Amino acid sequence: QVQLVESGGGSVQPGGSLRLSCAAARFTLDYYAIGWFRQAPGKDREGVLCLRSIDGRTYCAESVKGRFTISRDNAKNTVYLQMNSLQPEDTAVYYCAAARDPKRLAGGVPDYWGQGTQVTVSS
Repeated sequence: QVQLVESGGGSVQPGGSLRLSCAAARFTLDYYAIGWFRQAPGKDREGVLCLRSIDGRTYCAESVKGRFTISRDNAKNTVYLQMNSLQPEDTAVYYCAAARDPKRLAGGVPDYWGQGTQVTVSS
């Protein structure tokens, strides 16, 4: 069964913005650490791109710090990734994830994965 449903991917020119959404089904995100990963063509999946801890603290990797923001809408049970100043090297399939144990999320072994959504940045 599908637990996390992603949307919002697409194609954009360098310097553009996109907002990805990840809606949780059959469970609430209240007690889960949530995050985003990505995998570029021909490359291994990167480590945690951005994450939000259960207490609301957020972290993003140096490669996207200052450009990407992770957030959560409690009423919609949905997590977002706002991506600004996009560059060609940001082209990848983006995956959301959730884990009750934050260490599992950080280690790339969450309880739930989204299906992935393609982001393409080119001119």
